[in-house]
Amino acid sequence: MIEQDTDRTVGSLMTRDPLVIWADAPLRDAAEMMDTFDVTGLPVVDESGGVVGVISQTDLVRVVATRHLWSGWPGLAVRHLMTMPAITVTEDTQLEVAARLMERQQIHRLVVVGDDGRTPIGVLSLTDFVRMLTEADGG
Repeated sequence: MIEQDTDRTVGSLMTRDPLVIWADAPLRDAAEMMDTFDVTGLPVVDESGGVVGVISQTDLVRVVATRHLWSGWPGLAVRHLMTMPAITVTEDTQLEVAARLMERQQIHRLVVVGDDGRTPIGVLSLTDFVRMLTEADGG
């Protein structure tokens, strides 16, 4: 049952080795990656591989809704529309703490960073929590 999961950590539920996108990548690349790999958001990294933000489907929908503002701006890149800073946790963070953080920040994913506090090693998303709940109920 769910009560038994109170000691679980982010590392036990996260998706490891996340897809990432460079901050200077064109928005089209982000959209294509999300579509190809069926993900709803991507950690955004700088040239050193450190996480600097997150780009989500919501950000891309915002671009479409405000296309008239962007149409004259050549070279629109991920960094122009990403949400920053990325909200991060470590893999030893308790799931309950991570869930409260997501709820408080009203976000759909957390970037899990390694010991250096910058390198993305995983992503914990709402989908992971849904999967955990269905498994806990025998689904």
